[in-house]
Order: sequence, then C-alpha cells, then structure tokens
Amino acid sequence: MGEAVAQQSWRDIHIHARDGIRLYGRHYAAPGSSKRPMLCLAGLTRNSRDFHTIASALSGSGPDARDVFTFDCRGRGQSDYAPSWKDYVVPVEILDVQDFMTSQQLHGAVLLGTSRGGLITIVMAAAMPSLIGAAILNDIGPVIEQEGLLRIAGYVGKEHAPKSWEEAASRVKAANQAGFPNLETDDWAALARQFYNESRDGNPGAGYDRNLARTFSLKDGPVPQLWPQFLALSQVPCLVLRGELSDLLSADTVSEMQRRHPNCLAYTVAGEGHAPLLRDKDSIGAIREFLGRSD
Repeated sequence: MGEAVAQQSWRDIHIHARDGIRLYGRHYAAPGSSKRPMLCLAGLTRNSRDFHTIASALSGSGPDARDVFTFDCRGRGQSDYAPSWKDYVVPVEILDVQDFMTSQQLHGAVLLGTSRGGLITIVMAAAMPSLIGAAILNDIGPVIEQEGLLRIAGYVGKEHAPKSWEEAASRVKAANQAGFPNLETDDWAALARQFYNESRDGNPGAGYDRNLARTFSLKDGPVPQLWPQFLALSQVPCLVLRGELSDLLSADTVSEMQRRHPNCLAYTVAGEGHAPLLRDKDSIGAIREFLGRSD
C-alpha cells in the first residue's frame, strides 16, 4: 500500500517564508516526549516523503519516542516553486529551514540531513550554531566526490513526469539499480511514490522544479571543500552515515571527519549507494542508538 493511501500518521504544516513563499512540512508527534526533537532535510531533488519510515519509527509512543519533523525546501515536494531559479541555493534554503524551525520552536534540535540537506546542516552549524543540538549526515561530508556529482548532473531537470506509476517505478529502478542492487519490485514502486508528486488525476507529477538544474553546474570547477564549516559541528555530537556503494562520500572522507571531530560516530549502510534510504532495521537502529547517546 502506498503512503498516499495509507492512514496519515502526521500533521501537515504550512508556513510562509520571509519572502512570502509557501513551504510545507510534516510533524510526526510523540505526545509528552521530553526527548530532543528531530528535523529531517532531504536531498537536492527530494522531499519529506523520503523520511516517512524513519519518522514513523522514531515518533509515536514509548520511552524513546521523540517528535520528528520533515521539511520540503522551496521547489520540492509540496512547497511552492521559487519565483527565481537563482533562489535554489544553499544560503536561501538555510533561511527557509530557519523560518520553519522558528515556527515550530525547534532550536537545539537534531538535524538529519541527506545529501543537500546535510550540506545545509553543515553550513548552518557555522552560521546559526544555536539551532543545532546534534547532527546526522546521511551520505554527505565536507568533500564531495566528482563521480557522484557527474551522475547527479546527468539527470537533474532533464526528465518529464511519467505517464503512469508503473513507468515511474521503471524509471526509478533504471536510474538507481546500480546503487541499490538488493531492492525488489515493491521497493521501486514505493520509491516512485517518494520521488514524484501525485497529480490531481492520480498520476505521477513532477516532484521538484526542473529549474533546480540551472543552479547545479560543474562548469565552474570542483565544489569547494567545507572543512571549516564542518568543524563548526564539533560542538555537538555527530553521526555520519555512508552507503557502502556511495559515489558521493568516500570512506577516506569519513575517516578524516572522525579524526577532526572529537565526537563523530560513523556507520556504513551495507549494500546501498547514494543516499541510504533509512528504511532498514539496522540503519534505524544505529540512528536510534546515536540519538539516545546525544540526548
């Protein structure tokens, strides 16, 4: 059963950013919990739906439950498109995240950032350190491998919406099977529901603004390394997740992150590439253990 037709287990949140654009998020509640809340930030073209499984697992009831929030940056998921493609940059997206955190009183939260969401987390640590109480970086670090960037540049903004959910699943499988060789047919169908929005006629629609591609260019040379910004995270506990098959985050970079950060743990997600889906028991368990320690 797809998430869209399952019983909704979250509260929809709509806010207006400081420039007036309407942004979307979710709240998976843990009534009465005193645990540090968590905010999940998705990858470049991705959205809140990526975190449904882990948000459901960590919220709800029980002694370890906590409030979990997920967020769609502008131009993704159910948030409005930016009026200008030039706004699809990390500094503007940081302001979106800040506005959302302020609206939900999330100062000192755990930030779980996948890929682009992790870059936002790293830069926020330098610019707005009081907002972050702990950090989980999902397959991202201060050094980004060129191989992975080339792969991403090859698809961002270059496809039109599929005509059916079957076609959507086939596309997702074709583009990602090399990095996720162990997924089965039902998994690809579920991922298609995450990647694409559902249009009014029930068919898959665009999950992000194709203008994102205009700000994602490799013509200006290698992406600058972010070691100074990453070191700003040294004031809080950090967990780095790396997909065993990742082409964006190298094992050497993870080792160097641990060497430079006094309280940085690392976990390798077996059999997955960029970026780990955070749907398996072991990955969720590693995150749950880290959260217990960081609390």
